[in-house]
Amino acid sequence: MPWCNPTAEQKAKIEKTAQAILDARALYPDSSLADLYDELTMPPELRKAHQANDKAVMEAYGFWGKLNTESECVAELMKMYQRLTEK
Repeated sequence: MPWCNPTAEQKAKIEKTAQAILDARALYPDSSLADLYDELTMPPELRKAHQANDKAVMEAYGFWGKLNTESECVAELMKMYQRLTEK
């Protein structure tokens, strides 16, 4: 997986939002990951934490506001991967 070169500020934001995901999961100690990640019943604080993390990672890649769908992001990541493997 190609990784971007985040600034210190971006890295700190990604770390903070990743911790928020763990914190949201901890609110439901009796729930399995399958329960927590059910699309219909995902706890709102977990969904919000993931959305914040997605945004932080997308900003670090320079994708935020440029790529609008998951398939566009995957396509761009595959292009980056191809460039890495051609070296």
